[in-house]
Amino acid sequence: RNSGALAVSEGIGDHGCEYMTGGRVVVLGDTGRNFGAGMSGGIAYVYDPKDQFANKVNFEMVQLEPLTLDDKAFLKDTVQRHRDFTGSTVAEGLLASWELKSSEFRKVMPSDYKRVLEVIEQSNAAGLDEDATTAAIMASAKP
Repeated sequence: RNSGALAVSEGIGDHGCEYMTGGRVVVLGDTGRNFGAGMSGGIAYVYDPKDQFANKVNFEMVQLEPLTLDDKAFLKDTVQRHRDFTGSTVAEGLLASWELKSSEFRKVMPSDYKRVLEVIEQSNAAGLDEDATTAAIMASAKP
């Protein structure tokens, strides 16, 4: 579970990011089955060079999305920091071929969290205050 931290792992077993409610997780290695079960918030990024990760995801509450330019910048910075703090050879190998390797990450986004982020973005663009934004979020909730 992660409720708001940034975590980097070089592999993760079964039930990774289960019941995650916030923060970000970057997985640089293999994952087990049932990834993202009960994940209602936060974002996970999983390195998937063999294109097998989708078979390990529990899609009940999450979806896989393409990376944005902001995601790629965040990932590169995070992988560099992981290498710098830990001396990780895994991170070093990814960075050595970053342009190629960065396209092999998968973004795991909880569906409800995505909807809330979109409403917040729309509310900010419309200049709504906090109370109006909260009302818009609640109005967008599924019955």
